[in-house]
Amino acid sequence: GITIDISLWKFETAKYHFTIIDAPGHRDFIKNMITGTSQADVAILMIASPQGEFEAGISKDGQTREHALLSFTLGVKQMIVCLNKMDEKTVNFSEERYTEIKKELSDYLKKVGYKPETIPFIPISGFNGDNMLERSTNCPWYKGPILIEALDALEPPKRPIDKPLRLPLQDVYKIGGIGTVPVGRVETGVIKPGMSIQFAPNKVIAECKSVEMHHEQLQEAVPGDNVGFNIKGVSVKDIRRGNVASDAKND
Repeated sequence: GITIDISLWKFETAKYHFTIIDAPGHRDFIKNMITGTSQADVAILMIASPQGEFEAGISKDGQTREHALLSFTLGVKQMIVCLNKMDEKTVNFSEERYTEIKKELSDYLKKVGYKPETIPFIPISGFNGDNMLERSTNCPWYKGPILIEALDALEPPKRPIDKPLRLPLQDVYKIGGIGTVPVGRVETGVIKPGMSIQFAPNKVIAECKSVEMHHEQLQEAVPGDNVGFNIKGVSVKDIRRGNVASDAKND
């Protein structure tokens, strides 16, 4: 189905904990994709390799172009490119097709501002699992990293813990029996239970009762964490997406 809103999933490798922000590819939902991408540290650009599909994505109004451009513009400087559907019959793990796509895409990514020489271009089959967790025997010509290796080779961004709290809200939920729960990513500083939280621009103040990530309670959340936090004394009507949470005592 079409990914309409932004869904968050998590997984772990030997080296990192990852949160996947799956943003929509369908053109009408591009504003939702912008919300998701602005919270990301790395972009995985999924390319459909079959004849006609890659060409549609890279065409003047194609989604591939739009997503690559938005990722760079929104500050996501690390990228991994996956050439998916390599198992499809028009492709059949062809090195020639891989090279053709890689060249055309590199030219475009360079125009956008990325450095293609720092980006892995990985031939994969999401359906069969080729080159995702284990190296595939179907494309012996490919010598670069597989997806899991490329993920572990990423550089975690520097996290400004010592700065005042800034947490832009991605959404605000009203949850029965709990109350008002704003969600978003901590950009700078730390949020923890007991803090007095102020929401800009309208200067609403509320007490933070608890902080949660992936359904687990946290003692504190730091920059990069996608969290929900329960607040007391503020209704869901008082705050909204785009407001920024800060520490009322250290603004």
